[in-house]
Amino acid sequence: MNVQSTMGGTQLFADAPEDTRAAIMRATYAALTEHGYANLTIQRIADEFEKSKSLLYHHYDGKDELLVDFLAYMLEHFEAETSCEACPSPRARLDDLLDRVVPEELTDEKRAFTSAMVELRAQASHDGAYREQFTKHDTVLRDRFAGIVSDGAEAGEFQDVDPETTADFLLAVVNGIRHQRVTRTDDGGVPTTRAELDSYLELRLYRGAA
Repeated sequence: MNVQSTMGGTQLFADAPEDTRAAIMRATYAALTEHGYANLTIQRIADEFEKSKSLLYHHYDGKDELLVDFLAYMLEHFEAETSCEACPSPRARLDDLLDRVVPEELTDEKRAFTSAMVELRAQASHDGAYREQFTKHDTVLRDRFAGIVSDGAEAGEFQDVDPETTADFLLAVVNGIRHQRVTRTDDGGVPTTRAELDSYLELRLYRGAA
């Protein structure tokens, strides 16, 4: 998915169809990344939108309804873009997935977007629509982890561990890293956490040489 957003040259919307929903999602991404959830308004989304503000209200009653659909759209993108069909093995698929969801470093744009997503997740504590979307996001990622672990064990590349338990652990670490890195004044312990995660995978999951 790729557009030139206000925060730099994101590749996020590269393969998005040129339709109204994609255009709205593009504008929402740009405004959310620049302003965050708390300072986001329909007007700021409209400022990034090539068409009229009235068209936003034609499709959505307000900011939160739009953002819930944005989360659904982002999940569709994640499912389509992270399968790594070119990866030669389950271990390569797991490495690729971890590098996508918790890279060791973030660009300014990705940091701003991660911060905004943490803000959105906070809404899930009291808003059922947000809670439903983040449950779906977590479930998809957890199932992706479990599928890779199961495939790796079947191929003899991973230890015979429980895929669901391992996936739960990986999801908890990923969500912790995402939260820590944008809610602290230091590095959030991300480098050491990633190193410990790599050690865990070597000792608990991987079998034999890479």
